[in-house]
Amino acid sequence: MGMTEKSSRPGEIVSPVAEVKSALTDFVREFKDFQFDIKERLQQQESRLTMLDRKSLSAARPALAIAAEIEAPHQKAFNAYLRNGDDDGLRGLELEGKAISTVSGDGGYLVDPVTSSTVQSVLKSTASLRQIANVVNVNATSYDVLIDTTDIGAGWNDESSVSETSTPSIDRISIPLYELSALPKASQRLLDDSAFDIEGWLAERIADKFARAEAAAFISGDGSDKPTGFLDHTSVANGSWTWGNLGYIATGTSGDFDPSDPADSIVELVYALGARYRANGTFVMNSKTAGSVRKLKDADGRFLWSDGLAAGEPARLMGYPVLVAEDMPDIAAGSFSVAFGDFHAGYTIAERPDLRVLRDPFSAKPHVLFYATKRVGGDVSDFAAIKLLKFAAS
Repeated sequence: MGMTEKSSRPGEIVSPVAEVKSALTDFVREFKDFQFDIKERLQQQESRLTMLDRKSLSAARPALAIAAEIEAPHQKAFNAYLRNGDDDGLRGLELEGKAISTVSGDGGYLVDPVTSSTVQSVLKSTASLRQIANVVNVNATSYDVLIDTTDIGAGWNDESSVSETSTPSIDRISIPLYELSALPKASQRLLDDSAFDIEGWLAERIADKFARAEAAAFISGDGSDKPTGFLDHTSVANGSWTWGNLGYIATGTSGDFDPSDPADSIVELVYALGARYRANGTFVMNSKTAGSVRKLKDADGRFLWSDGLAAGEPARLMGYPVLVAEDMPDIAAGSFSVAFGDFHAGYTIAERPDLRVLRDPFSAKPHVLFYATKRVGGDVSDFAAIKLLKFAAS
């Protein structure tokens, strides 16, 4: 007898090989159907996650583009406010809770993050004292600096007696914040032009105004509704320097360097500063003064001035960097045209990090005014960290 055969239908005999082949075909078909069903479910799941992710990133309707920015709703609402005064979009963002921190309730709206960062970067790129000073952000009306101006006493003792030594004292320097403002304007017709970059224009105008006002105040401000510049403080000869004053070195000639040894006053200025400050020392002068200083040579005929070795590096005078600040005074009789010191320790700039803009379409019709404000203050925080060069006989 041969191998037993089964019949799937009456009268039909199927071999075991054919039966296995048929079962295997059915299994492969069912597996492909299962695989297709899994892929379809995964695609549906990914679509749902993408939709939820876009909803979570937007304060309004889901974005149509994958590359839509998170700040886009606020930028659009802020742009509408600048162009036509419509603040419904900004108020709507506040109610939805997705951008509460972008709305101010005290007279204006915070500039959107893109515009605000543009202003700040321009401020830092200008030749201002803020590049080398100590800049702090505060949320109050003033910033207090505590300075230890004295030292703890010490003495040698024997076995039987210990004498009491002096106690150090701490001075408090208060730096009030003042309001810095800019008031640029534009015509309504210009604002209605969709091709006009209102945000870029606003940032450029505000940055230019703020940068020039700040740079001048940090150097020569009188402290009346503006920061106190370091040149506004009383200056005394470095040999009789006391706390609360700035010490100076005289060139020996009124309105010029000494004709016989012009470089000596620069050397004396550097070493008039204490060693702990000298390590972080920086020269500050304007372009005209720099043009005169870079001609100075030492006794061996070598220039004291050297240009930066790489692009972007500051020039150096006796190995120390030079900040060319145009608000420093020109060389004249009795002028303090050169400063040298550790300005990070010697001068503190306190500011609030927010910038506010108020749109005024009524005061200058048919133009629209944009009243931008920022609170900033500055003052000397360590009188031992800054020395001046006086162009005088004594």
